[in-house]
Amino acid sequence: MTAMDDLKSGLNSLFEFKTIERIFKNPAFYIFVFSVLLSIFIGQNVAPNWSIEKVTLDVKTMESGEIYYTYKNKPKVIDTIVPLSETQLTKENLSNLQLSAQEIPEEEYVFETVSTTTGEETRYYQLKSQRHWGIWSLLPALVAIMLCWMTKEPITALFSGVIVGAFLLGKYDLSDQVFLEVFMSKNAAGILLLYLWLLGGLMGVWSRTGAAQAFAQLMTKHVVRGPRTAKLVAWALGIIFFQGGTMSTVLVGTTVKPIADKERISHEELAYIVDSTASPIACLIAFNAWPAYIQAFLVVSGAPFLLTEADRLSFFFKSVPLSFYSIFAVLGTFLLSIDKAPFLGKRFNDAIKRARDTGQLDHPDAKPLSAKELHTSHVPANYTPHVLDFFIPLGMLIGTTIFTFVSTGSPNVRWAFGFALLSGCLMALFRGMHITQLMEGIGEGLKGVVMGSVILILAITIGLISSEVGGGIYLVELLGNGLPYWILPSLLLILTMTIAFSTGTSWGTYAVAFPLAMPLAWAVAHAQGLEYVEFYMMVCFATVLNGSVVGDQCSPISDTTILSAMVTGCDLMDHVKTQIIPATAAAILAGICWTLAVLFFAGA
Repeated sequence: MTAMDDLKSGLNSLFEFKTIERIFKNPAFYIFVFSVLLSIFIGQNVAPNWSIEKVTLDVKTMESGEIYYTYKNKPKVIDTIVPLSETQLTKENLSNLQLSAQEIPEEEYVFETVSTTTGEETRYYQLKSQRHWGIWSLLPALVAIMLCWMTKEPITALFSGVIVGAFLLGKYDLSDQVFLEVFMSKNAAGILLLYLWLLGGLMGVWSRTGAAQAFAQLMTKHVVRGPRTAKLVAWALGIIFFQGGTMSTVLVGTTVKPIADKERISHEELAYIVDSTASPIACLIAFNAWPAYIQAFLVVSGAPFLLTEADRLSFFFKSVPLSFYSIFAVLGTFLLSIDKAPFLGKRFNDAIKRARDTGQLDHPDAKPLSAKELHTSHVPANYTPHVLDFFIPLGMLIGTTIFTFVSTGSPNVRWAFGFALLSGCLMALFRGMHITQLMEGIGEGLKGVVMGSVILILAITIGLISSEVGGGIYLVELLGNGLPYWILPSLLLILTMTIAFSTGTSWGTYAVAFPLAMPLAWAVAHAQGLEYVEFYMMVCFATVLNGSVVGDQCSPISDTTILSAMVTGCDLMDHVKTQIIPATAAAILAGICWTLAVLFFAGA
């Protein structure tokens, strides 16, 4: 065979017609192409709908004379403030077609003086310009979610959603206008630092020292007696690590996975336990950053029990017993742990049976998010694993988290993982591991979480894109008006579930939904003559709090969903498809409870 024949053979392999034919026969390809063309058409020809969000602020004065309000548990100084009568953010300006989107300010701080029974009172507001393209605002998230379900390949699905959203916004330079802006943000940098460097490094150190296996052997010897007790350990750790969200997900998943694997617990089971004892526990044991963040969105003009920050924090904690979804989610994972869980669905039950009968922890066609580097131990021949290699970094992680929470009011997760990684490295070196072997372990850990980190960054990007095109605002405007009081909690549940599922974020949903839902609940309660207004608003608050959590849990573009799959070694879509049935069942039960609560106790 000549060199020319070799070249022809290589080109034929490269441009194999079967491969091209397979691409053109795939419905996902046509959905992507159609969505891209549609987004370009909408961005060029459909004018956005503009509105103004008016948020009442609890403003205080510093000793220096500057005025500020608390945002995300930190003081935010108001540099420029104008009388309400002089604001540029008016309906007249927004409806003026000669004003381009660039000439409309994103936000303004304003004040007005009103007469009350006790005299004149100055009230402060934050005005925000908001836009959406109607139902087309949901297109980026819908494309990403649809392609995730069809292809089971999250990176291309998320990237496709980003492209669709960016083109709708007229951002055709993805590198500079989209990804570079995301990478330059503190949020994205924090994701890369925490989940790529620190988490990946710590998992690599534990793999090299055999720390996780030593812990698994200890638990197997003294606690674990089979799949039930192994799952109960995972459930109990989810309760103990009540900081919630990504913190709990990473800690529980990385700690329990070696035990669960040994006891033939399917990765779908473990991912569900990890995911459903993260944010739900943070709602119930709310000694974390959640109350301080959420209270800033609860200001309702005229509501005396939401007047000050202390009032709003008290309102938050009084509403905790009404977090029915979180209660049912935690109870559901407990019942799963003792093999008594109802409403699991066929796919979930098949996964349990497959793992117990065959030892196959994943579906045969699964594509686990975490790489094989994290599934095996690579302990050097001259190093003896010890359980202290696990407990000392874990103790540093938990101790730093608690200390920073107590001292500052917010847990510093990056510090916690940084000290955990440092202590793990020092332990390994002091116990005789060569620095070259240690760095090889860290390198393996970094490789193991690269794909998960890429997916997380894409999830953040599509969340920002969805927020910018106004998907959440459109849903609130569509579903939030003209309802009987008893149906409002269930509607808020559906609304926040939809927003969180579509955007992949519970905290982002809070920022959209609370400033609209709480004043709406106040207005409905007074318009329909409810006797116990505060209780009614507590129920509505709990529905938004919990609805955002369940939507976030079920979303394939959520960071906690992705992390749950990543740290347990589960296929992302297998986790989503198995979790969605028990989570939805818990949400339905919660919706029934909230409806009954307002019917019987709101006092209409």
